[in-house]
Amino acid sequence: MNFAGFNNDDNSSAGENHFSSVSAAMSIFSSPRLSLGLQTNGEATRNGESFEVSVSRRSPESRSGSDNAEALSGDDDLDASDRPLKKKKRYHRHTPQQIQELESVFKECPHPDEKQRQDLSRRLNLDSRQVKFWFQNRRTQMKTQIERHENSLLRQENDKLRAENMSVREAIRNPMCGHCCGSAVVGEISLEEHQLRIENSRLKDELDRVCALAGKLLNDDAACSSALKLGVGSRNDYSGSGGFTLVPPGFEISSPFFSGLAPPVNRTTDVATGLDQKSLYLDLALSAMDELVKMAQTSEPLWIPSSKGKREMLNREEYEKNFTPCLGPKPDGFVSEASKEVGMAIINSLALVETLMDPERWAEMFPCMIARSSTSEIISSGMGGTRNGALHLMQAEIQLLSPLVPVRKVTFLRFCKQHAEDVWAVVDVSVDSISERRSSDSARTSLSCRRLPSGCLVQDMPNGYSKVTWVDHTEYEESNIHHLYRPLVSSGLAFGSKQWISALQRQCENLTILMSSTFPNRNKPTPISSMGKKSMLKLAQRMAQKFCRGVCASSSHKWSKLEIGNIDEDVRIMTRKNLDDSGEPPGILLSAATSVWIPVSPRRLFDFLRDELMRSEWDILSNGGPMQEMANIFKGQDHSNSVSLLRSTAMNANQSSMLILQETSIDASGATIVYAPVDIPAIHSVMSGADSSYVPLLPSGFAILPDGQGMEETGSLLTVAFQILVNSLPTAKLNVESIETVNNLISCTVQKIRAALRCDK
Repeated sequence: MNFAGFNNDDNSSAGENHFSSVSAAMSIFSSPRLSLGLQTNGEATRNGESFEVSVSRRSPESRSGSDNAEALSGDDDLDASDRPLKKKKRYHRHTPQQIQELESVFKECPHPDEKQRQDLSRRLNLDSRQVKFWFQNRRTQMKTQIERHENSLLRQENDKLRAENMSVREAIRNPMCGHCCGSAVVGEISLEEHQLRIENSRLKDELDRVCALAGKLLNDDAACSSALKLGVGSRNDYSGSGGFTLVPPGFEISSPFFSGLAPPVNRTTDVATGLDQKSLYLDLALSAMDELVKMAQTSEPLWIPSSKGKREMLNREEYEKNFTPCLGPKPDGFVSEASKEVGMAIINSLALVETLMDPERWAEMFPCMIARSSTSEIISSGMGGTRNGALHLMQAEIQLLSPLVPVRKVTFLRFCKQHAEDVWAVVDVSVDSISERRSSDSARTSLSCRRLPSGCLVQDMPNGYSKVTWVDHTEYEESNIHHLYRPLVSSGLAFGSKQWISALQRQCENLTILMSSTFPNRNKPTPISSMGKKSMLKLAQRMAQKFCRGVCASSSHKWSKLEIGNIDEDVRIMTRKNLDDSGEPPGILLSAATSVWIPVSPRRLFDFLRDELMRSEWDILSNGGPMQEMANIFKGQDHSNSVSLLRSTAMNANQSSMLILQETSIDASGATIVYAPVDIPAIHSVMSGADSSYVPLLPSGFAILPDGQGMEETGSLLTVAFQILVNSLPTAKLNVESIETVNNLISCTVQKIRAALRCDK
């Protein structure tokens, strides 16, 4: 993925131009007579070595340059011994050790800042200017090498094309018969006939384009069919109804006349309906793209300010007046949610488009929202090596971090289109209106959510950021959502645009820091190398993903829900066996989660739960004492987004101290606090830069969301989740005592949090 947001060394090109100018000036004033009039000190490098040039300073009493030149001409009577001698250039060669150290730093950071150059000059006993010029010339040398390599590749490609051209010409001069392999006799074709053939081919392409436009804009397939029969003489067996556009056979969507559409696809006709399914997919994707762009670029009266906060809500009356539902009428018992949000993210449009079209990268970008994603069919991969016109049939499970809200399973089309040079759009739309044509009544009743045209409009900005306008429009069945979460879901704050934008911004910041060579952190007694910090961040990222998948009953981890009578109905307990995942301890795993309402603001609740000094108020792993923060790595501009290493304080000699890895994240849509006990030797290995994928983790933690009740954040929806190892033998049986233990653990933790915050029960 290509992320923007990194600042180039703006002074590098200016410094290199300045150095070239000095070198040119030195070559011009190299004669002994003119050297008296030059006042400069220059440095340069050649092939990793440097030399210094010192030129004498002209005294103030001396005459002008022209006078000096005249006085030192061959016509003067001055003796050659009286002439000023030219000072020799003093060369300073770097030692092999200095060059080796400079090369190693150059591999890590080709554009060192002033502080890094000063540090190098002290360590290598060089002048700061020498270090600066060495890096400038090394960058120039690297650029030259790359250009030479590219020129070599282009030269090879040119030679290859020239050879192919010569072979084609030879074949034209000596044609061979395909049947008898003998020489073929080519009849003479007049120039007029040749021009007519070219014109005929052009007119056929133009006719195909006009027929496609007629079918798209006028929905007149019969007219298009008759036109094809009249102009081309080909038979059109395609027919359609209900306003769907059917692309005529032979029409190339990748032609320059229709560059915004997808390339041609292999068509399969539905026997039951007589319709071309992929043509229906294409028509649905085009309609959804038009609706998304209009909704993203329109404000009032389509979008009006909400009375419950600083967000926009959809004006249903205006929407129904201006848009024709591409999925048909809303099913009975369904309600709608719609939201729009605009934000800036540290990512360019091409990188974001590639992320959205790849299901794995999409899930990594939104780990708390995407439980599972896959591509069922690639209808079009794009045109010209780009994603313009790409059309994928995808499946996804979209989750909210609470056991009281079911996972949304959707099957949808994802269509990508480039609208301008730096403007892209990606739209999602459910395919239920097409799938239901062949499905039974029982399959139709199982639908609980469908995605109306939703997605984002991305525009590159000059500072390396992208302006992202996100629109989310969904219809869902409200009866299976717990009453605590219905206001939040209906407002669009649970699955809506604000959630997508906030998650995108936070994850882009995390990835930017992970890819950079410097990490902002606090001054803690435990030193961590740069590689160790990257390894710790990757370990924390994996821990957070496992936590999210354990909260919701998604199919990604194959959790099995347990139905037990003596367990609270709002507590969901799941179990599974781990046999081959090295990132978890082997055996029988148990996951328990519940959600409650807490009458405090989300920020206050978040600050309380992440405070290591207050951890003993609710965490039984703290051994009754405060936690000590051993290390901390910031992941964004808000220092609350961080990864920390905590150590519990042993109250007596019988208790052993342990380490806890914790990740905290917060944005405008909500917050998470995820932690897991870690083995001390394993975490020390990770801090030294070792691979963290083999460190076993069983995460627990909290998810905090606003209650969605009004403008003032007076209440929070808190999700508490634990994952524990019940038995290290995968073949062992799960007993009721283990289930009751984890249920009591959740109940006790919630009660302690309420008591510490002085909340009414």
